[in-house]
This record gives sequence, structure tokens and C-alpha cells, in this order.
Amino acid sequence: MAPALAPRFWGLHALGTVVVLATLALSWWQWGAFQNERTVAARDLTQAPVVPLDDVMGPDDAFPAPDVGRPVTLTGTWVPEGTVYVEGREHDGEPGYWVVTPLAVSDDGDADAPAMEVVRGWSPTVEGAPAAPQGTATVVGWLQPTDGTGATDPDRTDDVVPQVRIADLIQHVDQDLYSGYVVADLDATGTENDGTTDLAAADLTQLPDVSGDIGLRNLLYAVQWPAFGVFAIIVWVRLTRDMLAADRRGQDEDDDGQDEDDDGQDEDDDGQDEDDDGQDEDDDGQDDGQDDGGPEAPREGRPGVTPVPSGP
Repeated sequence: MAPALAPRFWGLHALGTVVVLATLALSWWQWGAFQNERTVAARDLTQAPVVPLDDVMGPDDAFPAPDVGRPVTLTGTWVPEGTVYVEGREHDGEPGYWVVTPLAVSDDGDADAPAMEVVRGWSPTVEGAPAAPQGTATVVGWLQPTDGTGATDPDRTDDVVPQVRIADLIQHVDQDLYSGYVVADLDATGTENDGTTDLAAADLTQLPDVSGDIGLRNLLYAVQWPAFGVFAIIVWVRLTRDMLAADRRGQDEDDDGQDEDDDGQDEDDDGQDEDDDGQDEDDDGQDDGQDDGGPEAPREGRPGVTPVPSGP
């Protein structure tokens, strides 16, 4: 078995696997949320039933992405001095301008209430556009998010703007604005003083695409979670390597200690061999002494022993 797969590493591997899989799952979930946001934003709601603006959004609400293109009806008071002309808009292939006038949304005629910018229609020239309407009105149109083309207004002193961008239009009014705008439906019923007379319809085919930042947060999270997963893998590998290195150092120290014990045992064995050699030498010396002296001669006069006479 590979050292990194030893049982003591199983807990670390289990934790690392769970963390990495969790980051992948969260990334997939955020990607799905991003796709859903874009799908919802791209729905064609232009033929849906008309609903009151207050049912969709309030003056302080962020733009409701799921309601792009939804027909709404709103009542209020025109703010004619806030009229602007959006350049670069075409109608039947002819360049011209959108004529945009804010409507202070209020049922009681409060001209200072937060206003919704209304695209009243299209005109080939600024000079040829009809005068802005005044008084109260009821408008029916399609709800749209603020433009995000990135174009800048080169001259903020005139009434011509490059896009329907709330940050630009707020310079032309003295009240708060909704976070979107409405394109007037010239064929709608139930309208009153909607300001579309003598203007061509602002074709839906010429409406800007859904703002590019819809679902952006989910997309960023979808990218961020895998980055966390990569970081978790790096930490996982690093911890495994550190633990293996610690094991190797411990094994080396044990081997060194074993070698020292073996050397000491060898020295003891050598000493034992020397003792055995000394004992053998003592035994050999004892044996040599016995061989050289022979049997001890009987002593003369010893009781019970008769001397052997010498020859004649």
C-alpha cells in the first residue's frame, strides 16, 4: 500500500474529497442560477396581460429582472422640463431619436413624486418632435431595464443623450427616478394623454438587449467556487506531503537508534568472545601443566608403601 493511502491518512482524504466536491456542487448551482436569471430575463412577456406598475416594482426597488418586457400601466403627472432625446435610434431603417419624458407616478397628481421615464415614441429629428405633454396621464407600455451600452454623454448641457441611462437622466429632473423605463404602446387601450401623438412607435425590435449585469453575481460565484476547490486541493496535497515527511524523519531516527543498538550489541559480543578466548587460554595452560609434571612420585617413608630395591 502506498504510504499516502495508509489508514492514518483516511480522515484527511475524506475531508479533502468532501470540500472539493462541495465547491464543485456550489459552482454548478451558481451556474444554473446564472442561466436561469438570463433565461427569465429573455422571456417574451410583451403579450402578457397588463398589470399596474405598483404590482411589479416600487420607486426604491431594484429593477425586477423577471419582468423585462412586461406590459404595465401607470398614472401620474408629466414632467415636461425633463424631456430628453436619445440619439442613434432607428425606425424602419431610418436613424432618429427616441423622445423620452418622465412621468411622476402618483394617483393624487403629485408632480414631485418619483418619476418613471417614458419613451413616448420616435422622431427623425429633435426639432420635428412634438412638444412634451403636460398635466395628468395614464400610460400603458413595456417595462425595460436601464441601458448599459457604456456610451458617455459628450455634452451634458443639451437634451440629447446617447442612451436611456438613469445616471444620465437624473441630471434633467429634480426628483427621484425609477430604476427602469417604459416604452409606450401606441396601440394600447385605456390610455389618457399618453403623449404619443404625432410620434412613430419605438419598435420593440429596436429595444436594447437585457442589461449585461443580470445574473452577473451568480456567474462570479460560479467561477469563485472552483477557485476555492483548487486552493483546497493545494492545502490537501501540502498536508499529505508534510505528514509523509514527518513519518520519514521519524523512521530515519528509529533506524539510527537501531544501528546504535546493533553496534553496542556487536561490542558486547566482541567482549564476550575475548572473555571466551581468555578462558580457553586458561584451560590450555592448566592442561599443559598437568602433562609436563606427570603423576606425583610416592614419597619415601610413606606408611604402607614398600620401597622398591635398586639393582645389584
